[in-house]
Amino acid sequence: MDSLIITLDGPAGSGKSSVARQLAQRLGVEFLDTGAMYRGITAQCLDDGIDPHSNPQVVEDFARDCMIRFDWKSDPPRLFINNRDVTHRLRDSDVTGCVSEVAAMAQVRRVLVQEQRQIGRLHPRLVTEGRDQGSVVFPQAQFKFFITASPEVRAARRAEQLRGAGRDADERVILQQIVSRDERDSTRSEGPLIKPEDAVEIDTSGMSLEQVLDMLEKKVRATMGKEPAGSLP
Repeated sequence: MDSLIITLDGPAGSGKSSVARQLAQRLGVEFLDTGAMYRGITAQCLDDGIDPHSNPQVVEDFARDCMIRFDWKSDPPRLFINNRDVTHRLRDSDVTGCVSEVAAMAQVRRVLVQEQRQIGRLHPRLVTEGRDQGSVVFPQAQFKFFITASPEVRAARRAEQLRGAGRDADERVILQQIVSRDERDSTRSEGPLIKPEDAVEIDTSGMSLEQVLDMLEKKVRATMGKEPAGSLP
């Protein structure tokens, strides 16, 4: 198969990035973290002194004019905005606090949707994760999954992730942020968070990462008639 697009959509903190990255490794294909693109735009704007809340038009202009690229030789791919590596900034609290507002901007979404489709053309064997991958960006994807978990579980996972990276994490604050972002993401007019009608929904609240990966890999390989070992040809 020349093209293999697998989309993983779902709410903030559901573990999509970890699942998508490791699923791509298991299947021997590439991995796209689209949330990193929105975070990268947000991070660069903040570092340039652009306030997304008071200057939304400036943010949209920046997104339209900037150069976004991934270093596909890295695992996961490192993100560059205007040739500046912003990977280290993507999970910082100021970026997390603003990214939902940036992601709701119609022009930003239109620009990044086109960027993501171009990536899909250049990297046609891809596991891609985000909020609108199966519904908007790749509606004809061969496999679509909707990954979710309870807000409490997602908050606990995000707190553990931050602590593992040596950062402070208040689980109660994270929970409030997740609930607020769920509301914003699901009600925005452009590319809202929805479960595609033809997506398989998986609630990971009581599942380990390995269990989720095993389930997704099994579903993909079963449909393609492949054995669950080795890379897809």
